[in-house]
Amino acid sequence: MRILVVENEPQLQVRLTDLLRAAGHSVDATGDGREAQFLGETEDVDAVVLDLGLPGVDGLTVLRHWRTAGRTMPVLILTARDAWHEKVAGIDAGADDYLAKPFHAEELLARLRALLRRAGGHATAVLSCGTLQLDPRSSRVTLDGQTIRLTSHEYKLLEVLMHRQGAVVSRGELIEHLYAQEVERDSNTIEVFIARLRRKLPGVTLETVRGLGYRLSLP
Repeated sequence: MRILVVENEPQLQVRLTDLLRAAGHSVDATGDGREAQFLGETEDVDAVVLDLGLPGVDGLTVLRHWRTAGRTMPVLILTARDAWHEKVAGIDAGADDYLAKPFHAEELLARLRALLRRAGGHATAVLSCGTLQLDPRSSRVTLDGQTIRLTSHEYKLLEVLMHRQGAVVSRGELIEHLYAQEVERDSNTIEVFIARLRRKLPGVTLETVRGLGYRLSLP
């Protein structure tokens, strides 16, 4: 999934970026409020990790702007441990969850998984489509109980489709979710990954909706 990290402190920004990439996400990062506001409004991100103390434009203002503009991606705000007023203000401004600094890496990843799961309408930790299951906690994919080995890009593509199952996801959306902003993108690779997934997941309904994109549906 594609995550936007908005953190003013350089070392923590690097730590968050490395952590999320190691967990299989594509990550865009900034420490500037104005740039964060622009990226959140124009880029197709799946979730945001947002620090409130930003230069230029503070985090609460950025969040309010996104929500006023109709941006609905889940937002996890980072707050100082004793700043209860920041937590309240963040939730009131439209945040979906908060995490106090300092935090444990596994807790942040777990909270993000929960936000992404709820945003996709899934109630359980494991994503299912018929006998196909994907566990974001372990990055394990099974079909009929058998483990399926996928490359990192195949896994990312399947995860997006699993979160959005039943809906058509355009090639452009898939590219945005797979690759960070600064990475050179080749739209033809999506067709290659889709073909590989079909070979590795026999019996799974992965449709090409001509002129629109791809849809993962219950068989």
